[in-house]
Amino acid sequence: MSVTETVHANGVAELVVHHPPANAYTIADLARLSELLRSYENRDEVRVAVLRADGNGFCAGGDLKEVQALPGFEGILGQARGSQDSSLAIAECAVPVIGCLHGYCVGVGVLLAGTCDVLVGCAATKFVLAEVDNGATTGGVQALGLLPEKRMRTAMFTCEPFDIAELHGYGSVYHVEPSVQATVDRAMQIAATIAAKTPRVVRAMKQSLNNTAARDLRTLYRQELSYTFELNMLGDAAAARQTFLDQARAGYLDGG
Repeated sequence: MSVTETVHANGVAELVVHHPPANAYTIADLARLSELLRSYENRDEVRVAVLRADGNGFCAGGDLKEVQALPGFEGILGQARGSQDSSLAIAECAVPVIGCLHGYCVGVGVLLAGTCDVLVGCAATKFVLAEVDNGATTGGVQALGLLPEKRMRTAMFTCEPFDIAELHGYGSVYHVEPSVQATVDRAMQIAATIAAKTPRVVRAMKQSLNNTAARDLRTLYRQELSYTFELNMLGDAAAARQTFLDQARAGYLDGG
């Protein structure tokens, strides 16, 4: 299983993604993540969740090989539904979700990070909103959880990487640590602090803050998806994704 769960004695649920070689999330990975996060509504023993990944980076985006290999529009519909459902599962999770980031965070990874309640990360972690290069128009509503609007627009139009230090400067990332292990330790420390609070109050606060932020993720992301689906019907999106698989364009990080 590419997404594992460990519930610690203090009520911290640790969710770990492990999908070598790069942690490109499949449709099944996103479905499993959504399933676990949704389950906390009825699992009182869980007080807070930490979402992290093993390997070289948090997320390399969606699994484009899977998307291209599935027949018809099955791949893009599955990946789009998975991205939407997993983002909503974080936003609507009954308990706070802490994102623990390292290495790189691309595509759907940025969407998930932008929806988490708290973020910590390892120094030099890079982020890429690669949707335009892959024929997609989604992720703006989640990215607004990380970037100011004009900066978000630039990141999405250019697909150029941005660094965790920039997000820390905005206050979007709470702590930046020097190593992966220090980042995990910090995330678990923050989680333990939250887990020690009165559970019913923390759950109520999560709902209250969602209402205050008033980011209608469900409606706005579905609206963004309509343009992605149109581009897939026209053929532009599949052609864009194929350029990556054919290595017709360079990668985003370290020139590869």
